[in-house]
Amino acid sequence: MANKVVISTDIAQTLTEAVSEVKHDKLFLLTDKTTYELCLPVVKDIPCLQGAIHITIGATDTHKNLDTLAQVWTEMGNGGGTRHSLMVNLGGGMVTDLGGFAASTFKRGIKYINIPTTLLSMVDASVGGKTGINFNGLKNEIGVFNAPETVILDTEFLKTLDHENICSGYAEMLKHGLISTNENFAELLNFDLNEVDYLHLGKMVGTSVAIKERIVQEDPFEHGIRKVLNLGHTAGHAFESFCLKFENEPNNKRSVHPVLHGYAVAWGLICELYLSCIQTGFPTDKMRQTVRFIKENYGELPITCDDYEELYQYMTHDKKNTAGIINFTLLGDVGDIRINQSASKHEIFEMLDFFREG
Repeated sequence: MANKVVISTDIAQTLTEAVSEVKHDKLFLLTDKTTYELCLPVVKDIPCLQGAIHITIGATDTHKNLDTLAQVWTEMGNGGGTRHSLMVNLGGGMVTDLGGFAASTFKRGIKYINIPTTLLSMVDASVGGKTGINFNGLKNEIGVFNAPETVILDTEFLKTLDHENICSGYAEMLKHGLISTNENFAELLNFDLNEVDYLHLGKMVGTSVAIKERIVQEDPFEHGIRKVLNLGHTAGHAFESFCLKFENEPNNKRSVHPVLHGYAVAWGLICELYLSCIQTGFPTDKMRQTVRFIKENYGELPITCDDYEELYQYMTHDKKNTAGIINFTLLGDVGDIRINQSASKHEIFEMLDFFREG
């Protein structure tokens, strides 16, 4: 699966080279409303983008849906797009996921380039070829595997992010640390998310992306070891879907609101490290250390035991499941990967007990 990742210190030169490598008739540039304001000014005067047709969609994950996808397809068609056109996605994970899916399906597929602008999209969404949209209340329910021609990582974009978006992306880096080495993971736990050292963060981003690249190259279509990248995501996607339903609830008295993906993943890591301690012998001290870091930086989700059944039902829809058995990725230790693990409903409810009380 083609996926050229370039860590750039000169976005104009890197993007010019990436665009020139793909023969195309029309060039489309996709942003959301946030990246249109904050990130487009960084690239809009680059000569290779002159004449590009701009498409702007709503920001946040609530717009990662079929209606937005149809809007992008429509604007590409109205703009004269053909199967020889090229899409550049400038934005966070929502933009690269949806833009990649739009490109992969328009005219049966055109080539595309990702320029991730959030920490989350740099270390996770833009790398690896997963594209898609949310559907029927479920995260990433519809999509395809199709890698971009090039992913351009320029950590200067990180300075446009607020604290919450830095934390959101950092959760995926924590996951990458847990599946790599004790040294890498210790470095991540010692990083100060309240006083961000962007130079140091940029170096850690390079390490994090390399971990994911290595796994994706070994298993591009998630038949085996790539499932390790789902650590924290079985519970995390359930939390994310649970929170998303409160988006338009007029009398929301629960203090539950839609959350950034990384916050849900961080909470999912608490759950799945607990399962790892119980089932596969993950060291309790490392689990407690990780839980402490997550609670200090990500807060807590106010669920009650009355929510367990609903969260369990969300987990039953996870794409990794087989024959109705909920699939987890667990760890025996940092870097000791145990894919295709399962848990009973009773064990999952105990996991949620620990999440609330641990």
